Amino acid sequence: MKLIDPGAPASNDASIAGAATACAPEVKYILGVDVGSTVIRCHVYDKAAVLKGFSSKQVELLHPQPGWVEFDPESLWTQFIDVIKEAVQVAGIKMNQISALGLSTQRGTFITWNKKTGKPFHNFISWQDVRAAALVKSWNTSFLMKAVHGISSLLHFFTRIDKLLLSRSFSFTTQHVSLRLAWVLQHLSEVEQAAKDGDCCFGTVDTWLLYKLTKGAVYATDYSNASTTAFLDPYKLQWSVFLSKILSIPISLFPPIEDTSHIFGSVDTEIFGVPIAIAALVADQQAAMFGQCCFDRGDIKVTMGTGSFWDINTGNKIHASKRGLYPLVGWKIGKEITYLAEGNASDTGNAIKWAQSLDLFDNVGETSQMAYSLINSGGVCFVPSFSGLQIPVNDPYACTSFMGITPSTTKKHLVRAVLESIAFRNKQLYDTITTELGIPPMSIRADGGVSKNSFVMQMTSDLINKSISKPVSTDMSCLGAAFLAGLAIGFWTNKDHLKKLRQTGMVFKPQKEPKEYEPAMSNWIKAVHRSLSWYSQASQQ
Repeated sequence: MKLIDPGAPASNDASIAGAATACAPEVKYILGVDVGSTVIRCHVYDKAAVLKGFSSKQVELLHPQPGWVEFDPESLWTQFIDVIKEAVQVAGIKMNQISALGLSTQRGTFITWNKKTGKPFHNFISWQDVRAAALVKSWNTSFLMKAVHGISSLLHFFTRIDKLLLSRSFSFTTQHVSLRLAWVLQHLSEVEQAAKDGDCCFGTVDTWLLYKLTKGAVYATDYSNASTTAFLDPYKLQWSVFLSKILSIPISLFPPIEDTSHIFGSVDTEIFGVPIAIAALVADQQAAMFGQCCFDRGDIKVTMGTGSFWDINTGNKIHASKRGLYPLVGWKIGKEITYLAEGNASDTGNAIKWAQSLDLFDNVGETSQMAYSLINSGGVCFVPSFSGLQIPVNDPYACTSFMGITPSTTKKHLVRAVLESIAFRNKQLYDTITTELGIPPMSIRADGGVSKNSFVMQMTSDLINKSISKPVSTDMSCLGAAFLAGLAIGFWTNKDHLKKLRQTGMVFKPQKEPKEYEPAMSNWIKAVHRSLSWYSQASQQ
């Protein structure tokens, strides 16, 4: 054994090794955080976009009254911080190795708070909340809206200006922030007074978390989140003066709007011990679209999580829909802006979760096998409408229902009916998008928890008669937020670089002709029609 005198000078080899270690650059990572409707997730990615660690926590939804959906802001904040700390710990790295974080958030969920104290006036009001349904119906049938539609239609006939076409077909929905915010101002006097005094801040989830992360130093949102509120003028890319006036909501209430991929500020050092750049704010569906690398016009992404969201890339052109597709800003990066057209169904994953709460099955993973064990649903139809039915039906008063149950109906029939309803809604949304836009789909990519269900995926592929690819990881919102943050700080070079990092896990190809499903879908559509206007009729009795 070679003895070393501790007082002797270090050998030349040791000095070189020590110097090399000191000079070696520390490996850096990007955080992608997604605050969804039911789960908060944090993913840690390396330069190859490989997932190095992750953590997740369930969001506790509150239902103080029928149709109301809320969650507690302080509880969300605590869970948000814990998820980030846990993910970094699981990755086996230190906080100072995080180059930046990108934040993806559920859309249409909002809160208001006191500008001076930072204290919220109320809980977050979820995008699934339908408390403003009566207000939505009142506005959509009002003389003013009819006048707007009529005048816009007439002017469009003579001018062919797309913006007028958008005004001609615009209608409010319960998912829009605008009328739920109007409801808050009408029913919470404290918020109304604070708004008049200039002491009220409004924010979707991204804005509030940015405000909290920076200890109130930064108050902002991005174009993707702003576009989902139904309060953004997508042509001028600013808050709508017209809606501000007719709804009596002061524009001063809304935060400044910044690019999606943009360094908004740094996390206050007291929170994680080090400052971390907040380099992207993005709405969750747009984040999933970006994570799927749907960068080209005609690319389609379907996310099946709590709800189903079908988005198509319309390039730099805003699509003015006649059937209720919503025009969104996908992302804005410098001078580049990408628009999407979207159709959605509110109840997908939560319908499966509800079925599980009835003990129809023990594990979500068994549902696909249960459905495949039958030739059909035995005539049973399920209408998924806990939050109403969106396009092309557009009825917030439709009810969730099982129809066609007989003494021979089993749990398997009920489960298959639930899964079939998801595929049928996918077919409706796909047809609406492709028929109206007339853009041939370049690619169709699926993600979200329900995309793990092979029965739903295969049936959807059969119904639309197109191949659908699924990535290795189905949590694309985290990856999309990380990609956008990485671009902002130069962690990744450009979108071509990102395309090379995307990994396809499975491709579902059509195995049956769509016409084989026609009798079952026809029966399901009949069930949908019988579920319409249920709550408005019941309230009149």
